[in-house]
Amino acid sequence: MDADPPRETKELAAPESRGRPQETISEPAKLLRIASMVRELLDETRQASLDEPGRVRLRQIYDRSVGELREVLSPDLQEELAQLAPPMEAVPSESEIRVAQAQLVGWLEGLFHGIQAAMWAQQQAARAQFEELRRRGLTTGEPEGREPGQYL
Repeated sequence: MDADPPRETKELAAPESRGRPQETISEPAKLLRIASMVRELLDETRQASLDEPGRVRLRQIYDRSVGELREVLSPDLQEELAQLAPPMEAVPSESEIRVAQAQLVGWLEGLFHGIQAAMWAQQQAARAQFEELRRRGLTTGEPEGREPGQYL
């Protein structure tokens, strides 16, 4: 049997907002690995002059990275990525590579900020809900010294 082992995924989702499709990421760890690699490549291309084979290789890496990213994104994020990171054609110039990579890194950073904001909002909503339950629990009229749920 040559079956691939099942991949463990954890889905991150932004809260549902007014009829918009929900933005999700099925494999956050993969997204982080690709983002780190793209950022490192951008740093390297800033510091080195690239010959034609090097530019071809970077284009291939860029195109594969964008393809891998699409696999872990919901359809709405895939569409956004396709608009912001179109495939490069032929042999790109050094400046085309730098601009494309910088644009991709910027989009990924925006995506991370969006995830952080969504998680913060969810945490604040959960905290408010907990405080409301706690407030209700403290004002239920239980006699002092007795814990709720004690029957003896």
